[in-house]
Amino acid sequence: MKKITFSADDDLIEQARLVARSQCKTLNEAFRDWLREFTAQSGNVQQIEALMKRLSHVKAGRRFSREEMNQRVRKRALHG
Repeated sequence: MKKITFSADDDLIEQARLVARSQCKTLNEAFRDWLREFTAQSGNVQQIEALMKRLSHVKAGRRFSREEMNQRVRKRALHG
């Protein structure tokens, strides 16, 4: 496991320690959890970007009027 160093305000670090302690974790464990979540979000962005690229050939066609959109919503509500 690689060690890294960050700089933060003393009060912020102390608050983070208190939050981590309330979750029965060390600050290091809480940070590792956050880092996993942070990188997972990045993976989702990459997946969405790849999907959009694959679907770039799809054209939406014309714009619907407000009344047409309302009709579609009502029809969908009636038919589940």
